[in-house]
Amino acid sequence: MENEVVILSEAAALQIKEMMKHNEEEGSLLRVGVKGGGCSGLSYGMGFDQEAKEDDFSFEQHGIQIVVDKESSAILKGTKIDYKESMMGGGFTIDNPNAIASCGCGSSFRTATAAGTPEEC
Repeated sequence: MENEVVILSEAAALQIKEMMKHNEEEGSLLRVGVKGGGCSGLSYGMGFDQEAKEDDFSFEQHGIQIVVDKESSAILKGTKIDYKESMMGGGFTIDNPNAIASCGCGSSFRTATAAGTPEEC
């Protein structure tokens, strides 16, 4: 678990596998990263990719191959990704121990060392 940047819960992994199946992306990699934007300056990104890049951190959890780019890895170190169902539907939750502030809508954040470029919500 030492080189694993993010930690997927079993519920998140099951939802991701279902999304892979639905989108005909079985066998794809799950790319998790951070980009500039959002009202606090940084926002999370998750999507499917066909191949890892040379500088990516790559690891497997719950049968899913996960890749994180080098720049995002320091910002995401220790981040837990879960999936929760509620009366209003379901969604992924991200618990990043490095985030020191987030916006009111909850979709962007900043850390002590990475602020990004804020946008209007």
